[in-house]
Amino acid sequence: MTRSSRLLVALAAAVGMACEGRPQSAAVTAKPPRKGPAVAVIDLSGGAPEIEAGGLLGAAPGRRRSFDSLLDALNEASADKDTKAVVVRFGAAHLGMARAEELGAALARVRAKLPVYCHAHGYTNATLMVAAQGCTKTWVSPAGEVEAIGIAAQVVYMHKLLSDELHLDVNFLQVGKFKGAEEPLTRDGPSDEARASLEGTLGDLRGSWLKAISDAKKNPNLALEDGPYGPQAAKAAGLVDFVGYEDETGEFAKKETGAVREVVRFGPGAQDGEDGIGDVLRAIAGPGASAPIVVVRAVGQISMGGGGGLMGDGGGITHARLSRQLARIERDDDIKVVVLRIDSPGGSALASDLMWHQLMRVRAKKKLVVSIGEMAASGGYYLASSADFVFADATSIVGSIGVVGGKIAVGDALERVGVHAETFSADAKNPSARARAAYASPLIAWDEPTKLRVYESMKSVYDLFLARVAEGRKISVEKVAASAEGRIFSGREGKARGLVDELGGLEAAIAKARELAGLPGDAKVDVLTARSRVAELLGGSADDGAESRNPVSAASVVGAEVASWAERGVPGLAAYAGSLHPLIEGEHAVCALPFALTVR
Repeated sequence: MTRSSRLLVALAAAVGMACEGRPQSAAVTAKPPRKGPAVAVIDLSGGAPEIEAGGLLGAAPGRRRSFDSLLDALNEASADKDTKAVVVRFGAAHLGMARAEELGAALARVRAKLPVYCHAHGYTNATLMVAAQGCTKTWVSPAGEVEAIGIAAQVVYMHKLLSDELHLDVNFLQVGKFKGAEEPLTRDGPSDEARASLEGTLGDLRGSWLKAISDAKKNPNLALEDGPYGPQAAKAAGLVDFVGYEDETGEFAKKETGAVREVVRFGPGAQDGEDGIGDVLRAIAGPGASAPIVVVRAVGQISMGGGGGLMGDGGGITHARLSRQLARIERDDDIKVVVLRIDSPGGSALASDLMWHQLMRVRAKKKLVVSIGEMAASGGYYLASSADFVFADATSIVGSIGVVGGKIAVGDALERVGVHAETFSADAKNPSARARAAYASPLIAWDEPTKLRVYESMKSVYDLFLARVAEGRKISVEKVAASAEGRIFSGREGKARGLVDELGGLEAAIAKARELAGLPGDAKVDVLTARSRVAELLGGSADDGAESRNPVSAASVVGAEVASWAERGVPGLAAYAGSLHPLIEGEHAVCALPFALTVR
């Protein structure tokens, strides 16, 4: 028997055992149709690198992740007679300006044949240009952001550190007075020639960027360098058409075009054929939880996903993982009640809102009970507010309804050790353009106008937080506001204020779940684990479909080291550091407990 034959026999045996050990339930919702008019989904949440990254076994089959395969997917979609529309999911992806320009043109060609609907959790300068050129309608998540901050570049000069402090001999030669490549090592600031060269190039990029968006929007007066904007402000400024969630964009596309299905043509979930290894893995893994009650754990800091915990251990509550679990639960008709066990100090505001929305989708079809452990603070309470019924112990910590944000600017500190950072603005004649375009940089402090813009964006997240709690709890915004502004409460006080329905632990929550579903006291309960699916073992981590994050930065490395030290020396500080990790990753608004709190 050949090796390939042995592999097929083993795989068939595994499928047989899986089917025998866990039979498919007839009550599970039928698979969506595979024929008929379709919406082609282009999922850019994992980015579109020039070269596709390989997984554990090399490049995983059926996954289309490289830039050239993205362009092929768009061509295939526009040529498919069954495709009625294209939905582009940007997630929180970052694209280079050049690839963004090319992608915008490619989408514009598709748009000439089919409507193109685009959604992003947050638009960068580059993805905003793509959306303007190639999208018929655009959406942004309610807790997202539209940067539109202008274009800038930063160069770090280390000559003083290398020569005066470390006493190194820096020997470089240059041919061409505008070259400037060695100046970061040989000078403490730019030469006139290098400045003129860089500012000229940035000015050209800026002109192309402004023209591409203004022409596409047919509006030369767009405020494209005055961000960052909160979602509603971006809509009012004409930068996006709608504020809403990713799934709402897909539903809009199907309703507008009469499509009956979605076909992922690029990104996580894309397959080269209708059948493939994904179907085999689903057969092995089984249909998921099938008990009438399922307990889902939501423990740790909240983040968008991929890296998980601050130390990269895959821990915490990630949007990528939890939303995938909830989507499976939503489709499983056997499950009548979900018990969400929360123990979290909060974290990413964007992730909290996206998961709140997914929980509300589950609640629309099933009963949802929350059991609060040690705490459900800030983003943790954001999630808890989605439930039909909330339990907490008297000594649980609840509340902290508020938003914190900012950054640590290290520019002045680096100056003291001989490292100088110079910011070059594409709009060199505008004194405030430099600070605005580099607002996310850790190298410069915010000026007052930028502080005001960031505060306005954070205030929009805070108002959204109040509205979400009010909607989930079915109380007025005014009543929520009376217990907001970051205040925390015990479970007992939380009950008195209407943030909690009943005092009790997980067992009480499960008993309530049985009651709400009209189930007997011995009704089966399953606990959904994070890595229960075989498919999650291939191609990387369990958060393989997560939105991409910024490249690893020095701040991320330092933050990870600080958290590691905190875990070893001051365990109570680790959860606090983890909940603020989104700030290190580039977000400027988090819903997190603003201090380390351990009740012993």
